Amino acid sequence: MKEALIHGKSKIVYQNHGHNENGSDTSLIIKFTDAITAGNGAKKADIAGKGRLNAEISQILFEYLADFGGIASHFIQAVGDGEMLVKQAEIIPIEVIVRNTAAGGFSRKYGVAEGTALDNVIIEFCRKSDELGDPMMNESQITAIGLASVAELDEMRRQALRINEVLLQLFSHANIRLVDFKLEFGRCGGQIILCDEISPDSCRLWDAETGERLDKDRFRHDLGDVLKGYQEVLDRLQYARYF
Repeated sequence: MKEALIHGKSKIVYQNHGHNENGSDTSLIIKFTDAITAGNGAKKADIAGKGRLNAEISQILFEYLADFGGIASHFIQAVGDGEMLVKQAEIIPIEVIVRNTAAGGFSRKYGVAEGTALDNVIIEFCRKSDELGDPMMNESQITAIGLASVAELDEMRRQALRINEVLLQLFSHANIRLVDFKLEFGRCGGQIILCDEISPDSCRLWDAETGERLDKDRFRHDLGDVLKGYQEVLDRLQYARYF
């Protein structure tokens, strides 16, 4: 029986009772569940097969970022259906939002039409807190209450921009427009490493030609057949990663 450490909205984190490549028992197992939520959990459902798709998509993206971007992450290997073995890290409670195109809350808040290409990449920091509604924070607010240091924020920003650069190229090969996405980072072995997931749950992904949503917006806005969109992303990435 695996020991559950964290029950999240769409993932469960277990202590790994095996041994990693160094022989020590410091790794974790993340189980991607079929749960899907929107509006900070106000809207919920279970979609059979979604967890497996998110795990496979995240695996492809973590591996691609390591191989072509030099980005270190917590990913070690896939270990089962919808599960991955990861390094244990101290999660920094800051979400890093990367925006290439106006959409979602950015469009509503600033009155910019969805789909408008931005003149530069936007990096936003938000406090990771469902209770507080994940509020946006500036650097001085983050450092004032000790959530991260200036050096850590600089490194997270640097990595986020590099991740965006690499993923834009990959998704372009997949004929997908990378609109925006959320990243999480952690402290591990004296480094800041990429953690959590990169999937249609945490990205806005539009078909580059038709604009069809291939991400969680299909659930948020009742666009139908969520699984079809996620499967399309996986199918295209499995092909595009070899370019």
